[in-house]
Amino acid sequence: MEKLLCPSLLNLSMDYLKDEIMRLDVSGADILHIDVMDGHYVPNFGMSFQDIETIRKNTSLKLDVHMMMYNPGRYIERYAEFGADIIYIHPDSETIPTETLCRIRELGKAPGIVINPGISLDSIQELLSLVDYVLVMTVNPGFAGQKLIPATLDKITRIRKLLNEKGYSEVLIEADG
Repeated sequence: MEKLLCPSLLNLSMDYLKDEIMRLDVSGADILHIDVMDGHYVPNFGMSFQDIETIRKNTSLKLDVHMMMYNPGRYIERYAEFGADIIYIHPDSETIPTETLCRIRELGKAPGIVINPGISLDSIQELLSLVDYVLVMTVNPGFAGQKLIPATLDKITRIRKLLNEKGYSEVLIEADG
């Protein structure tokens, strides 16, 4: 099973963003994880379009954008323009998540879904055929520094089993938290 290193950029110093990205670019990381928050879906704010543009200009690594916001479909074109390679949505944050996931793929980007600790696997099964990635939150979304919720580790195992059973063994699982 492929294992990738995907450091989160949430706590980088914005004063030294370019330097921080250049260090990560040669660190052995595979993907850089960018949290975007709207202050509504989660009560916090994350990186901006301009931050993502700066990151993209200073790395050739894949960028995954974790959209912790309501109605992320409104912004996927812009995130794609600014350099996102993988775009994650929370299915419960979008009115019609299937349309948003298909639009991400139409833009030439890899679609992904996020599963919060309290979301059941039954609620996301129909979306698995539309994604390249599943991001499992091992903490509640929105704040850095939380303690791991142990039950989420079993959820990762169950998701892998479900993906394999449905014939989606190529879908990658990422853990966040």
